[in-house]
Amino acid sequence: MPIGKVKWYDAEKGFGFVSNPGSEDVFVGRSVLPEGVEELVQGQRIEFDFAAGRRGPQALRVNVLDKPRRRTPSRKPEELGSMIADVMTVLESQVQPSLTAGHYPDRKTGRDVAAILRAIAKELDS
Repeated sequence: MPIGKVKWYDAEKGFGFVSNPGSEDVFVGRSVLPEGVEELVQGQRIEFDFAAGRRGPQALRVNVLDKPRRRTPSRKPEELGSMIADVMTVLESQVQPSLTAGHYPDRKTGRDVAAILRAIAKELDS
């Protein structure tokens, strides 16, 4: 049985993909997960059997090798609240006026705001 790493898995949709060493990625559906396993986490190592399906390789059996690694938030809720307030101020004072005037904000402002939004999203998603 090959061993691969979970590329992504969406628990709501009930499927994802795992890397397959030396071949194309393998589809993993909820129905082949071991009993008691509700989802897979990106980067988690699994062992699997697979067969060719209509749309490509499909997992038939899965054995989870690693426990899922959950990321714990690195910021306190108060810090995150402060970051959100700051980004809202920047959006209202620097981004919104440009958009209202019919053009995008300058490249530096756009990159800075995007980086802050990604950091906030990462914290909220953990």
